[in-house]
Amino acid sequence: MRRRIFGSTGWSVSELALGTMMFGAMGNSDHDDAARVINSALDAGINFVDTADVYSAGESEIIVGRAIAARRDEVVLATKFGLPMGADPNSGGASRRWIVRAVEDSLRRLGTDRIDLYQLHRLDGNTELTETLTALDDLIRSGKVLAVGASTFAAEKIVEAQWVAQAGGMHRFLSEQPMYSILGRVPERAVFPVAQQYEMGVLTYSPLHGGWLSGRPRPDTGHRAQTRGALYDPETEAGRRRTRAVEELQQVAADAGLTMPQLAIAFVTSHPAVTSAIIGPRTQEQLDGLLTAADVVLSDEVLDRIDAIVPPGTELNDDSYAATPPALVDPALRRRQEKASALVAEV
Repeated sequence: MRRRIFGSTGWSVSELALGTMMFGAMGNSDHDDAARVINSALDAGINFVDTADVYSAGESEIIVGRAIAARRDEVVLATKFGLPMGADPNSGGASRRWIVRAVEDSLRRLGTDRIDLYQLHRLDGNTELTETLTALDDLIRSGKVLAVGASTFAAEKIVEAQWVAQAGGMHRFLSEQPMYSILGRVPERAVFPVAQQYEMGVLTYSPLHGGWLSGRPRPDTGHRAQTRGALYDPETEAGRRRTRAVEELQQVAADAGLTMPQLAIAFVTSHPAVTSAIIGPRTQEQLDGLLTAADVVLSDEVLDRIDAIVPPGTELNDDSYAATPPALVDPALRRRQEKASALVAEV
């Protein structure tokens, strides 16, 4: 397993990271079997493990903590906070009030005295970055957290967070975790260049793009189509575009003597901004298949063919979390409310 230095942390991490979202009620609920998969990944050379408090409502962190207990010092352990952990509006977000509670809960579930990389799962538009970074800075100074990062931040928010930290003399975000795949290349536009400028580690997720690049038969009108919408329905134009691209990519993989997962994962790790790509197996069989991508290096010819199918910096449909600015989604963010009030007053 190849290693890379994770941004400016100085940590040597494996090129593939183990994502654990599928351990627990969301996937593999057999704790003993999940632990065997985790330790098998460590035996294969993976030393970077990523989880989150929200995965199976904390169950994933419990599984990970128990699985790595005897090997804790071998592991660069990352977890995330910020997504809702309950119906209470205050049981999530990036306020100091929630951060001091969330970190203690994660430490307890993980059975450890420190978290190597503590990541804000999503930008909290209701909390000032100064508030968030000050609270995280205190965690680093206390030794409970060694470094902090963010996930799915737009490029301008990455820059803002760096400025806020510098102005306040606080520890800054040292990493970014974006969704990145052959079918979702938007981070190449600005997120990757900004991360490189600030010497941040980049830990990407979903290299198989939600299963589209798994090599398995495409999802149809089943669960994914019902829960994720038109992008997973082959009867829509969006679904047809994805299907055509995947068929072309399957030919690229076949010509290169690779499986689709090997092509997809090797594409992600070929980008110079990417430190490590998260793979998220549910079973040992899935892990074994994904690990075969560890030693694959794509030629310029193969990368050129991929560029011709999905051009750099684009994606066939905009379904990544950070690709679309909020103001393009929510009309209220681009319309002055006082105009409507004035009109009513005139009438």
